[in-house]
Amino acid sequence: MAILANAKFNEYKKLISSLSPSLETSTLKNETFLVDKDEQKNLEIYYAPFEYINERAKVIIVGITPGLHQMKQSYSTVIRLKDEVMDDEEILHEVKKNSSFEGPMRKNLIAMLDELELNNYLGLNSTSELFSKSSHLVQTTSVIKYPVFYKGKNYNGSTPNILKTDLLKKYIINTFAPEIIRLDHPLIIPLGVNVSKVLTYLTANDYLHSDSILYGFPHTSGGNGHRHKQFAENKEDMKRKINLYFE
Repeated sequence: MAILANAKFNEYKKLISSLSPSLETSTLKNETFLVDKDEQKNLEIYYAPFEYINERAKVIIVGITPGLHQMKQSYSTVIRLKDEVMDDEEILHEVKKNSSFEGPMRKNLIAMLDELELNNYLGLNSTSELFSKSSHLVQTTSVIKYPVFYKGKNYNGSTPNILKTDLLKKYIINTFAPEIIRLDHPLIIPLGVNVSKVLTYLTANDYLHSDSILYGFPHTSGGNGHRHKQFAENKEDMKRKINLYFE
């Protein structure tokens, strides 16, 4: 069973569907889609339709926040499907499949997960199938569900500190934690140290159990020049953790 986290999509669906497919950045990052901000910290949070929750997921892959590229992909999917006979849940599922970690990030992610042989434990030829015919096995999400921008650029989780910023912490506690708790003890794959810090915080405060968290997985962005080194250093530990989890 898959469910929707909240009803925000109902509020924004018509607005998104009415946009031109060209989707200029200024069209997306404006007051119409602004859901929260902290002027002192130069933070803005905009709406994107990432509410889909897959309760059957065996694996949950967690990023910091969707970036502008993923935001555009999500809006494009809604616009493309506006004349299809689909309910909101089906549309939001398509958004997740088409937009989550879309681009070079997804390619790097799949390569690393296949090197850890996660596909074998899930009965897949490759973890690339998690983003197509086997999407029922995965929940892709972010510790901040909606796109966050710091000084107008994609927020990376470091500046300002994600756990010391009230606006961001509110989304972690009120939105992200309940989402994970709903799932049936999936394998949690945090992309990078800042996501891992959030999961450590939630574990210390009894929201999660650490035995299902694959610590050591790098952020898969092409801009993370240390990802290959970090992956190599933690590879064997992660393989052991996966094996223990699926025993």
